[in-house]
Amino acid sequence: MNTYIPQRDCSKRQPLRWLMAAALLACGPAWADCTVSAQSVVFGSYDVFSPTPLDGVGRVDVSCDPSASYTVALSSGGGSYSQRQMANGGTLMNYNLYTSVSRTTIWGDGTSGSATVAGSGLAASHNVYGRIPAQQNLIEGSYTDVIIVTLTF
Repeated sequence: MNTYIPQRDCSKRQPLRWLMAAALLACGPAWADCTVSAQSVVFGSYDVFSPTPLDGVGRVDVSCDPSASYTVALSSGGGSYSQRQMANGGTLMNYNLYTSVSRTTIWGDGTSGSATVAGSGLAASHNVYGRIPAQQNLIEGSYTDVIIVTLTF
């Protein structure tokens, strides 16, 4: 199971509402308001003998002012964008997260061959497509990773 931690990015001059006074000094005036939430990618049970990769789907939900454009970036978590890793103690399971059901474009921060997802408007749900490669030599147990979601608007 992956966990997404919603964050806001002040680099684009969008302060948090509850930090409005401090944020105005640090970032300037507010131009838009957006919120983000995420649902973890759940893969289910992995069979080390199966020749088929295990796929899962999660979601990032974004709600913005009608005029706001945004991008959603995902951190590399444990590992790198070319190969994320979930951990169970010292045992690592390879996996990755993608922008589409075809699982050809890695969802990241726009570096190292990864891409972000863009959007605009009131409310949108962006699916996060996960894949665990087949036939990894793993021990039984729960594997986890923490992915940070960054919304820039």
